[in-house]
Amino acid sequence: MAEEKNYDVAIVGYGPSGATAANLLGQLGLKVVVLERDPDIFGRARAISIDEEVLRIWQSVGLAEQLQRDMLPNRPLTFVDSTGRPFVRLALTPRGSGHPPQQFIYQPAVDQVLREGVGRFPNVEVLLEHECLRVLTKGDKVELMLADLKTDTFKRLTASYVIAADGGGSAIRGQLGIGYAGRTYAERWVVIDTEMLQPWENHDALRFHCNPARPTVDCPTPLGHHRWEFPALAGEDDRTLLQPEAIWKVLNDQGITEQHVKILRSVIYSHHVRVADRWRAGRVFLAGDAAHAMPPWIGQGMCAGVRDVANLCWKLAAVVRGQASEELLDSYQVERQPHVTEVTRRAVFVGRVITERRQWVAAVRNHVLRTLSRVPGLIRAGQRFYWVPEPHYARGFFATNPHLATGRLIPQPLVVDGECATARLDDIIGGRWTLLYTGQKPPGAQRWEQLGIPSLAVHRATVPPAPGTVVDRTGALNTWLAAHGAAAVVLRPDGFVYGAAQSDEPLPPPPHGLAGCGKAAAAPSTRTGATA
Repeated sequence: MAEEKNYDVAIVGYGPSGATAANLLGQLGLKVVVLERDPDIFGRARAISIDEEVLRIWQSVGLAEQLQRDMLPNRPLTFVDSTGRPFVRLALTPRGSGHPPQQFIYQPAVDQVLREGVGRFPNVEVLLEHECLRVLTKGDKVELMLADLKTDTFKRLTASYVIAADGGGSAIRGQLGIGYAGRTYAERWVVIDTEMLQPWENHDALRFHCNPARPTVDCPTPLGHHRWEFPALAGEDDRTLLQPEAIWKVLNDQGITEQHVKILRSVIYSHHVRVADRWRAGRVFLAGDAAHAMPPWIGQGMCAGVRDVANLCWKLAAVVRGQASEELLDSYQVERQPHVTEVTRRAVFVGRVITERRQWVAAVRNHVLRTLSRVPGLIRAGQRFYWVPEPHYARGFFATNPHLATGRLIPQPLVVDGECATARLDDIIGGRWTLLYTGQKPPGAQRWEQLGIPSLAVHRATVPPAPGTVVDRTGALNTWLAAHGAAAVVLRPDGFVYGAAQSDEPLPPPPHGLAGCGKAAAAPSTRTGATA
């Protein structure tokens, strides 16, 4: 048995959620260990898209610019009928996070950049080819028993907290006896990943072929790749479906030949809608697919996991540092689960639209949506009801006074700081508690400033930069604050509004036990550029 080591946080699983958590906690200065049973990055592309909020999270650890080099932003979404005729064309509307609203990714490339980012932090240790066999809470520590798959030996380590980001088949969730309720769809889907040899019409657009006979998703991915997904029909054998002749038949029906693509790999999987009964078991937290699974229709499976750890990691750091009580950690599932539930509901809804098999229902769908799409702005405006929901937490670690802005993610426009530098808002705030206000400093601000929390006056573009201010160059921040009836907001480290006040109204007081929270996260070695 190797010598026992102790860590602040152990992360089990080194996919996008685990790697994001390692970057966040590494930047916050915690002593972290990452455990992964596989020797290298998983070579098959699984997730294929991200949204602006996820890139904003990666921006917070200085990786957005590097990641975005290998992404495809602002590609149109098209729903077509069985003849290939579009009945809905859609360009997603940004929500003000400072990044494109949707970008297509090649997941192995994303994983590589996230892992390289972890390498910047000497306080994060990565143990590949190490399988976590057991977790056992002992007092204020969690003991983890590991198998070193390279040396066929066992190790023991301890951590104050554990993040289980070990996928939908989470062994840790099973060890803890946590249920994973929901359903697995009986319909199997074939996924074909290809290398693009020669472009074709609409090769760079996401197309949902809503053909009742064989619905198909046709998706661009960067770095010269392209993906198709289609369901197995009743009576079709899995092994037969994965044969080249079967795959080429489906692609040929889309007008794709061997001159256009080279098949890299194909696999069959099923869609899941599942949620863990609880996401916290004492000092162990489930994140990503270990906590929930959803169909891929609006590209939110991986995104939800990244949101999970962004919500959890700053809270873990605050508790480990003694800046907040452990009760703060109870807000993790309270905040995240309703959003995950709504995202899943919408993914299921969009999936039903795409995969409708009844010919007469599909005909009505095509006619109605084609008619509605002719109404200027209607389809675009409807995104707030059928696509990814607004990041808003109705309950959790927030001020108790009712206010429209509370629990919402503040937008991130380009602003000018007190030294006349133009940057995205998050890069100026630096991942810490911050008070923003327009006009005069609000009553009650002193109580927050006594905790070391900085306050910044938000000025319009006509006011010159000065220390302690940010100039809202585009007006987007002032517009958002006015729309939400807020003259002052207190931001949590994750950018969500803890509490807000109208003009001349006192700010809600700091929560009990909050202390020493003015310190910013350590600056990563690479910062995101200021271009929108």
